[in-house]
Amino acid sequence: MTNIETAPNLEAKTNNYTVGIDVGGTFTDFFCSHADGNSQTCKTPTTHYDLSVGFMKGMSLLAKENNQTVEAFLSSVDRVRYSTTVGTNALIERSGPKLGLITTAGFEDTIFIGRGRSWADGLGWQEGRDQARIQKPEPLIKPDMVVGVRQRMDYSGIVISPLKKEDVLEKVQELVDKGAQGFVVSLLWSFINPDHERQIKEIIEEEYPEDYLGAMPVILSSDISPKSGEYTRTMTTIVNGYIHGVMADELNKLGNELRDGGFKKPLTLVHNTGGTKKASRTRAVLTHNAGPVAGLHGSAVLGSLTGDENIVFTDMGGTSFDIGLIEGGEIKAHDFLPVIDRWRTNIPAIEVKSIGAGGGSIAWLNELMGNSLEIGPQSAGSMPGPVCYDQGGTQPTVSDADLVLGLYNAENYLGGEMLLDVDLAREAIEEKIAGPLGISIEEAAYRIRRLVDARMGQEVFNEVALKGHDPRTFVILACGGAGGAHACGFGPYIGAKKIIAPSQSSVFGAYGASTMPIKEVWDKSHTMKLFQWADQSYLKDLDGFNRVVAELKDLAIRDLKLEGYSEDQMHFQLELNMRYGSQYNMTKVRASRLEVRNSENVKEICDEFTRLYGEIYSPEATYPTGGINVENFSLTASVSSTFKTPAAIRLEGADVDPSAKRDSRPIYWSPEKGFEETPVYDYEQLLPGNKITGPAILESSETTYVVEPGWQFTMDAYRNCIMEQK
Repeated sequence: MTNIETAPNLEAKTNNYTVGIDVGGTFTDFFCSHADGNSQTCKTPTTHYDLSVGFMKGMSLLAKENNQTVEAFLSSVDRVRYSTTVGTNALIERSGPKLGLITTAGFEDTIFIGRGRSWADGLGWQEGRDQARIQKPEPLIKPDMVVGVRQRMDYSGIVISPLKKEDVLEKVQELVDKGAQGFVVSLLWSFINPDHERQIKEIIEEEYPEDYLGAMPVILSSDISPKSGEYTRTMTTIVNGYIHGVMADELNKLGNELRDGGFKKPLTLVHNTGGTKKASRTRAVLTHNAGPVAGLHGSAVLGSLTGDENIVFTDMGGTSFDIGLIEGGEIKAHDFLPVIDRWRTNIPAIEVKSIGAGGGSIAWLNELMGNSLEIGPQSAGSMPGPVCYDQGGTQPTVSDADLVLGLYNAENYLGGEMLLDVDLAREAIEEKIAGPLGISIEEAAYRIRRLVDARMGQEVFNEVALKGHDPRTFVILACGGAGGAHACGFGPYIGAKKIIAPSQSSVFGAYGASTMPIKEVWDKSHTMKLFQWADQSYLKDLDGFNRVVAELKDLAIRDLKLEGYSEDQMHFQLELNMRYGSQYNMTKVRASRLEVRNSENVKEICDEFTRLYGEIYSPEATYPTGGINVENFSLTASVSSTFKTPAAIRLEGADVDPSAKRDSRPIYWSPEKGFEETPVYDYEQLLPGNKITGPAILESSETTYVVEPGWQFTMDAYRNCIMEQK
């Protein structure tokens, strides 16, 4: 449990809290912020069998920290912002309902044929290269649960063949007889004209009305993903339908427990679009990867305090290592076709890359590669977790290696809330790694640590450099429960001059969730030639452009009014996916206005596209005279966050008060030096301005900061850990 103060003396707390929660593969993290800027944090093991158990335990810990009963605390909470893995788990475990897919006759095999490389979507690089053994994923909807109805619209939305009610009823009955528990409807060109999809929904709801027990959910692609791309639009809708029921059950249960405990407001979910909305107004598919996106948003907020605009956000948790970029103080990278589990979708998600490298990642020997050491992507999870947790784990992990090297205190892990067993960790490393390689246990642990650092460092370098940036100009933000322990290990791979490990790094996803505004993205595919190559003229159909934007704005206003906000509280931002002619890749362009009133306004958009394109691919690659198209309209509507950032604390001297030093213990820094007696400090006792030259270990109640030899630690005015190479 950590208290974060805005000033040396903690003032009386108000009873107006916002609680951010991030459910991870190993721990569930909590960040409670107060109206006066103060905050508390805590962590509980993720209870995968029932996420509400770990959730309510965390709420109890926060209530205790605020000297209140759970009921009194929850009644004082203004908003709960929750990022959940329920939907992702349902996909991985294939525990969703049996769905039926209704599509256009003749296109029943679209989702099974897939795209050219759909067989490799969602696989790691090792699996993707093993083409002889790759198999397509087991489909979420079986072939016998797909039916085609006779209807057809053309590319402009004009009806060529009308829909027949009798045909729909026959096909629906066929799916019901086979056990369908819900329906996904995805017809050709429905993103242009959704009329036939809506007719099918009306027919089904007429046959199975909501007040009957036989009522079944009907999910339309024109509602979930009104965008071009038959396969991705259909898969987005299927994924949404597959996790919809599972999430609804889990969130209803969680909402009931919160209400029974005294919480009076609606539960708010974090979206992968960079905002939050009420659970009742959230599409299930938008919750995928929400935790890392929340952390990335928190990075931008923290950067505004520290004055850093170019940041590589990294989060090393128990299961994965997440990477995202802040450029010029803003989140700019978006994934146009994100993969969810093994399925390519087209949701408007912020781009955050994840690899299987966390504290719980399993170390193993690859016999096919001559017993070479590998890390992950398999993880020990939270139950049983690493071997040192003594909960039944048998495979050595990164955390086991760190413990054997002396980096973690077995008696003071998570502030003493969890005791670690170093002997079990040594036995596992000896049996699985050291013995087969003929090396010492310590050297095996050292190799595990350095290998995972190298993997993370290389991924960070690629993520920055392949986007056209100089990695040396970026600051690394090292978050996650293991981020502070490994930052000095992976930082040098990009030539980072500065690493920030935030004071709330171990719960940074929850912190980021607390900072997020109410926000969602409404988008629609609509092709328009902003600049016509044939006669070198700008768009003349200005009304058509404005009409698309107006439709999206009406949807945004409707939804945010249902959230309880008035139109004058809403902020709108238009973004356009643009490209030259019929190029495949698109560039997202932020428009300076919502409406275009003349050719000059259109020219401004085209000039901005050319500038961004040149920035990404080099100015020599631009070719505006070849024609410029807009393919997709995205309207972001938001309500500003009320999160209050903490005030800076007065800096003290560089010298550390002797009371902050706990003790020292032997740390294995390298095979050449072996174990070296290393000072250990209490992070909570250090003051802003204090400096410590490595090697050193800084222990807080929720994480451990490792200052390796050749590095220097400084605590800044926000109690963040700043590490720089000497």
